[in-house]
Amino acid sequence: MGKGAKIYVAGHRGLVGSAIMRLLQKEGYTNIVARSHEELDLTNTVAVGEFFKKEKPEYVFDAAAKVGGIYANSTFPADFIYENLAIQNNIIHASYEHTVKKLLFLSSSCTYPKDCPQPMKEEYLLTGVLEPTNKPYAVAKLAGVLTCQSYNKQYGTNFISVMPSNAYGPNDHYDLKNSHVLPAFIRKFFEAKTQGKKEVVLWGTGSPYREFIHVDDIAAGCLFLMNTDTQEDLFNLGTGVEISIKALAELIGKVSGYEGRLTWDTTKPDGVGRKLMDMSRMRSLGWKHAIELEEGVKDAYEWYAAHYDGVTGERIK
Repeated sequence: MGKGAKIYVAGHRGLVGSAIMRLLQKEGYTNIVARSHEELDLTNTVAVGEFFKKEKPEYVFDAAAKVGGIYANSTFPADFIYENLAIQNNIIHASYEHTVKKLLFLSSSCTYPKDCPQPMKEEYLLTGVLEPTNKPYAVAKLAGVLTCQSYNKQYGTNFISVMPSNAYGPNDHYDLKNSHVLPAFIRKFFEAKTQGKKEVVLWGTGSPYREFIHVDDIAAGCLFLMNTDTQEDLFNLGTGVEISIKALAELIGKVSGYEGRLTWDTTKPDGVGRKLMDMSRMRSLGWKHAIELEEGVKDAYEWYAAHYDGVTGERIK
């Protein structure tokens, strides 16, 4: 992409979208276009088409999505499948209609089968049953991958998909019912320390393993792919390193300085046992993550502490 190329970042206020925006600006890209939800409802097909007709973006980063953790996915399954399908269908089709040079679609590692062989290779998609706790979201994100591939096959477009492992970092979601595990832990430990609580209660057994990638590394990987000619159109985006949920809790406890007791509520679900990405495809192109977990968790914790109130849980800046 030329530094003056017109680039549309969909979902620019979200976790990944905001990181992509920060990186593009840092790297000197000067013609970035974005719209808030109030300015453009991405589930509205006509509105999205009009936006593309008017703005004519050359490159598109599609980081727009409705996201959440186990509770949110199990409580609002219709919202997750409908909104995500609508958003991605509108953006992908409009990109085809208005001859976008290259589109990058943000999918998710939850598109892999529940009992997927580890580490998970890109070719393992559609080889087994999905994890039931987030199936509607996973089906939508899987459909996005297949939509990109189908447009490439039928129309010769250059649409690629990336499947990040568990993302974290600035602008994450910290609502305890709707967030993912790492931001939920950050909030719980920060509030426990702030309020002098003697105990932190965490969901599940702590036994599952997860892979986490700092959102700035995701942005770097996405920009790398947008500027790289590839034979493939689907890429894992992670670190290739996993950690148990229990060890993650202990790490966040260490970073926060909390010295109280950790209690596991085993009546709550764990989700799938392991989700480790095979990073061979990205590494063969010459890309590797730069931020290790302890450094990234420290950055995320400090960002949360600077932006949220430790008593009310409200964002303060």
